[in-house]
Amino acid sequence: MWRGIAIFLIGGVFGTGFGVAVGFFLFPYIFPPPEAMEQLAVEEGAAPVAAGTFIHANPSDPIHYGKGAVKVFESTLFLEDDFEVGPGPKYHVYLVPKAGIRANGDLDNQMFVDLGRLRAFKGSQNYRIPEGTDLASFKSLVIWCEQFNVLISPADLAFK
Repeated sequence: MWRGIAIFLIGGVFGTGFGVAVGFFLFPYIFPPPEAMEQLAVEEGAAPVAAGTFIHANPSDPIHYGKGAVKVFESTLFLEDDFEVGPGPKYHVYLVPKAGIRANGDLDNQMFVDLGRLRAFKGSQNYRIPEGTDLASFKSLVIWCEQFNVLISPADLAFK
């Protein structure tokens, strides 16, 4: 009898743990957050100094993807209306000096400028670039998951 109770309790604990884990994974897909719809926040007439497009760096990974355009101005980074990444926890926007980032290891020992936490998985967004940042030395923009140290989506920047 005690053995049956022990098996029941152990099964309950493992079943609950598995259910919670699956719930955390599926929650952003079942209840997606609203799209961001920010307007471009730069001085009128300001021209972008660089532009790029997010790519799906690892096509065999269906969870970590990104797409959409980005424009870089002197003091603002703007993710366009068509921006989208797969949902997940604690995503950040990084300016990285290395070009051609395609894998997690490409960011090892790289300096970067953290522009802040990603505010939405989809839609237009503005990020302030810190004063004194030499934009010409940054060749990539990266969406990075800080919680799991995973590359979500890179964008190579082309300067005008």
